[in-house]
Amino acid sequence: MSFSILGTGSALPARTVSNDDLSEFLDTSDEWISSRTGIRTRHVLTDESLTQLAFSAAQAALEMAHTRPEELDCIICPTGAGDWYTPSTACVLQKKLGASCPAFDLNAACSGFLYALDVADGFFVRKKAKHILIVAVTGMSRLMNWQDRSTCVLFGDGSGAAVLGEGDALKYIDLTAEGSLAIQIPARAGVSPYDKYPYQSPGLWMDGKEVYRFAVRSICNGLQKASEATHIPLQKVDHFLLHQANQRILNSAAKKLGIPPEKIPTTIAETANTSGASVPILMDREVRAGHLHRGETVMLCAFGSGLTSGTAVLRWDLD
Repeated sequence: MSFSILGTGSALPARTVSNDDLSEFLDTSDEWISSRTGIRTRHVLTDESLTQLAFSAAQAALEMAHTRPEELDCIICPTGAGDWYTPSTACVLQKKLGASCPAFDLNAACSGFLYALDVADGFFVRKKAKHILIVAVTGMSRLMNWQDRSTCVLFGDGSGAAVLGEGDALKYIDLTAEGSLAIQIPARAGVSPYDKYPYQSPGLWMDGKEVYRFAVRSICNGLQKASEATHIPLQKVDHFLLHQANQRILNSAAKKLGIPPEKIPTTIAETANTSGASVPILMDREVRAGHLHRGETVMLCAFGSGLTSGTAVLRWDLD
C-alpha cells in the first residue's frame, strides 16, 4: 500500500509578461523566443510572496481532496529558494494553513515534485502518514539575470500542489542524479568581514547545449525504463505529464519514442518553465479540464539542475 492522489491545485502570479514585453528591454523578439522554446508568455511575481502562491495552490488541492489542514501528517515543499533561507517554506505554509504536522523543504530543482513523491511514498509504506501535502513553488523571476536573454526568457513563477492519501495508484518511481554545475544559481547571504570567497555573478547560468542533451536523454531513458519495469508499453500509456522546460525538448523526445503529440499535454506556451512546479501545475490543469480518467495510465517525468531526473507511473484513480 502506498498512495493515491486525492486532489490537486495550482496558482500563478497575477502579472503576465509576453515575449513582446521582454523585447522592450532585451535584444529579442516573440519570433526568436517562441520558435526556439514554444514560450509565448510567463507569469512573474510582483508584490506577491512565494508563500502566498504556495498557500493558494495548497488550498485548492485540499478543497478538491476534502481534506482539512489538521488532518495532514506531513507537508513537503519542493523549492529551490523560498522567501527565506530559514525557516523553510513548508514550515511557514504549515502555520498559514493551520496544520500541526512535520514540514520541510526539498531541493531537487525541476525534478522536485518527483523527488517529493518518492519521499512521500516512504512515509506511506512505513505507515507513518495517511495524508501528505506536496506543494512545489518557484520564484525564478527573482533569481534570474535579466540582462541574459538566453536564460531569462525561459522561466516563469508558479506553484502546484497535490494531496496524497493511502492507496495504490503509484506503480513505479525512479530518481537519478548526476552531479554537475550545468545549471546553477550562486548563493550568498549576509556580509562577513572575514569572507574572501570568490563569489560568482548573481543570477542563473546554464550550459544550454549540455542541458538540452541531458533533458532529452532523461525523458527517453526514464520512460523506457519505466515501461520495462512495469511491463506497460509506451503505446499503452494514456498520458505523459512531462516537465515543461522547452517545447523543442518535448518534441525531440516524443519523436525518438514514437509518442503521439496529443498524449503530451503542455502549458509551456503560457507558463514557461516553472521549475519543480511545472509537473503539478500541468497535472492540475489536466485534472480540472477532465482529461484524466480513473483506470488510465499516467507517466510523469522531470529533469533539471543537479543534474537530477525522476520518473513515475500512476494508475489514475481520482474521479
